[in-house]
Amino acid sequence: MRKAPTILHLDMDAFYASAEQASKPSLRGKAVVVGGLGPRGVVATASYEARVFGVHSAMPMAQARRLAPNAAYLVPRFGFYKAISEQVMGLLRELSPLVEPLSLDEAFVDLEAEGAAWDEASARLVGAKLRADIRAFTGLTGSVGLAASKMLAKIASEQAKPDGLVVIEPGTERALLGPLSVRTLPGVGPATGDHLRRAGIHTVDEIVEAGEDELVRLLGKAHGHGLYAMALARDERAVVAEREAKSVSVEDTYDVDIHDRVRVGLEVQRLADRCVRRLRGAGLSGRTIVLKVRRYDFSTLTRSETLRGPTDDPAVVREAALRLLEGVDSTGGVRLLGVGVSGLADFTQEDLFAQAAGERADHAVEEVADDVPAEERDVVVERRWVAGHDVRHAEYGHGWVQGSGLGRVTVRFETPDSEPGRVRTFLVDDPALESAEPLPLVEAMGARPRRP
Repeated sequence: MRKAPTILHLDMDAFYASAEQASKPSLRGKAVVVGGLGPRGVVATASYEARVFGVHSAMPMAQARRLAPNAAYLVPRFGFYKAISEQVMGLLRELSPLVEPLSLDEAFVDLEAEGAAWDEASARLVGAKLRADIRAFTGLTGSVGLAASKMLAKIASEQAKPDGLVVIEPGTERALLGPLSVRTLPGVGPATGDHLRRAGIHTVDEIVEAGEDELVRLLGKAHGHGLYAMALARDERAVVAEREAKSVSVEDTYDVDIHDRVRVGLEVQRLADRCVRRLRGAGLSGRTIVLKVRRYDFSTLTRSETLRGPTDDPAVVREAALRLLEGVDSTGGVRLLGVGVSGLADFTQEDLFAQAAGERADHAVEEVADDVPAEERDVVVERRWVAGHDVRHAEYGHGWVQGSGLGRVTVRFETPDSEPGRVRTFLVDDPALESAEPLPLVEAMGARPRRP
């Protein structure tokens, strides 16, 4: 392990919710919950004000509404969050070529790679300047942890929340880890945590006291050895700039179970096309097609088929997914469908027959669609206004949707740099109202600072 705290972990604070508060002055300082708003939606992020009521990520949205009925509930704007994330990651890459993103709002940075930091003092200066740059160029806050290993840097950033910086000095790791819960260590999820608890092991110190042999007996050889090393603060994992993707997949959860077999088939084909678009966007292809089906009783089935060679042909993926669907009993209804591709490669095996089949498949989709009842077709009868998303009115300017229903849509007109705005209600088909792109949180958004 290193002798200086030169591994940095950045975690943006309540990222989605904070971005929404920054762009909507009327929500600043108030409880905001971002996630799926349907009956089966889950919380993606809750603001710190909402967390006071017990709302947290991955919680069912229905439960969140019971805990915080007066919070603002918004649908995610992933394109907006991604734009902010790209700017933050750009700041990190100016510090070092070794940046390992974990998600849109979280990443490790090796500060020694190009000499950005070499000891505690220089690392602390870099962390403080990074936090200031993030605030200046995005209007948001991030918490920074600095330590001699990835595990400890992540623990430090968690302790720094919100909007802080914590440095774990080499030599103090064991004392810091000892009283912490076993769930603090990487790889200890709910199941492993419960297993250890039943064995009387609750803290990291108790893992060390139990000994490596006991952990191997409880958890198996690989997990036992690895967890014991972590408890001793031994973590030699390097910051890896590019992590190889193992699969590409998409899935949808439906507010109402799908019972019609034709509709299920159409959804599978639509998901297959989305999956291929994501695959091609990453410049990849794959050999194994995977279908995921969660039925009405929450039982989940996964089926896969491996092709002779890698492909990124939508017709091939559609046909394979439909073949897999034939072997799945959807009687009773389907609540979730997913299509994925694994066995990834950066080349494709051209298949002229598949291309021809693709043309036939496109016609087949059109023909099948004609047989779907009108109420089940993906036809937009009236314009749909999504809570939290941006709009523009010819007279009142930029705003965001507070809610819609009964043929009307309520909009609050405000911008990131304005005072809290006024609320007005329109007919959903008002010709003066249209969807709009999000506004930047600060004027300089999109331009990264240049370092001397």
